[in-house]
Amino acid sequence: MLNRRILRVKAFQNLYAYEQCRASNFNLAKDQIKEAFLPDLNSMEVQDKNLLRKESGITTEIFVNNLNTDTLTSKSDTNERILKEARRAIHFYHSSNKKDFDFLAKNMVASAERLPQLYLYSIELLLAFADHVSAEADKKKRYATEKISFNEGDLNFAKNKILLKIKNSTEYKSAITRQHVNIGELELEIKEWFRDYVKPLEAYQNYIKIAEPTLEEDFEITDEILKKVIFKTEAILNFFSEKDFNWTENKPIVRSLASKVLKNVKDQYDSSEEVLPEIAINWEDDKEFFQNIFNLTVANDDINKELISKKTQNWDIERVAQTDKIIISMALTEMKNFPSIPVKVSINEYIDISKTYSTPKSKQFVNGLLDVLSKELTENGEIRKSGRGLLDNK
Repeated sequence: MLNRRILRVKAFQNLYAYEQCRASNFNLAKDQIKEAFLPDLNSMEVQDKNLLRKESGITTEIFVNNLNTDTLTSKSDTNERILKEARRAIHFYHSSNKKDFDFLAKNMVASAERLPQLYLYSIELLLAFADHVSAEADKKKRYATEKISFNEGDLNFAKNKILLKIKNSTEYKSAITRQHVNIGELELEIKEWFRDYVKPLEAYQNYIKIAEPTLEEDFEITDEILKKVIFKTEAILNFFSEKDFNWTENKPIVRSLASKVLKNVKDQYDSSEEVLPEIAINWEDDKEFFQNIFNLTVANDDINKELISKKTQNWDIERVAQTDKIIISMALTEMKNFPSIPVKVSINEYIDISKTYSTPKSKQFVNGLLDVLSKELTENGEIRKSGRGLLDNK
């Protein structure tokens, strides 16, 4: 279905969302405690506001200190109401986290499975623009007069070699059918989008002035329209948003996949190779990897944070960028739990993710920390590689 780099990015995005949910649930649980100790305005008894504030503070402290323990610990003189509210807050926190975890774990697989459909839609839009150009050119030819001239360059996009190879690709046709991609309902929109956004594009106007565009020029105009029109025009982006609940997160991945289709055609134009980007042969194996990297990173969160904390003693763990902590935790999880993946492959993959999704200095930080931790964990036997996983570790 999708290559593993994309799956790592999707898992990272969902782990980040889960961390945001956990932080929100933590604050909501504390708010729940505060509300429990607000003065009862309906009571006829005198309310001791200072005592209520004190009990609220004690309850919050117990809640925070007992989040990850099975037994509730507190001072011996703590009253039952405080213990009850602390237990209620802890239950709320963990049950809310569980709901969020289950939702994200399920949604991320569905979201990943939707990515091929989305990038195919973007390619279909390019092909639809080409078909529109062809139809308009036919009209011009039929009604050409001395006052209405026909320029052969107007047909350049309809004859675009990149798009024609995609259109005639057996693999592409099969993917369109398999992914249920159909833009037939967009006939009017295609005409409007071409008229309002493609035709006025300076690059397009220069393109139709070329007598016989080269393969490189054909590639450049398709890539330009893809990036400057399809992935930047609000009306078109709204179309994608309606198709995908996670469009904001998926947009850069979909754009990259679509752009790769065009580049594959250009680079392999004279070969018999098919044009679609790297599509994994066995989705079930990749889906298992995808789910495991998410599940195991969450399950090993405390262990991984402790490892990071030990190696950043001069730097408060809370001041390390949240994205960096997630990226490093994912890398540690992968290195320890996937014996067939070489350590260097894991490190390089997560360094690349840090370049795009974290801070400007994250690349060096992630690289340095993972290099140190990987050597230490290999020496103490926590990282054990086998088969292909041994190749780059010599």
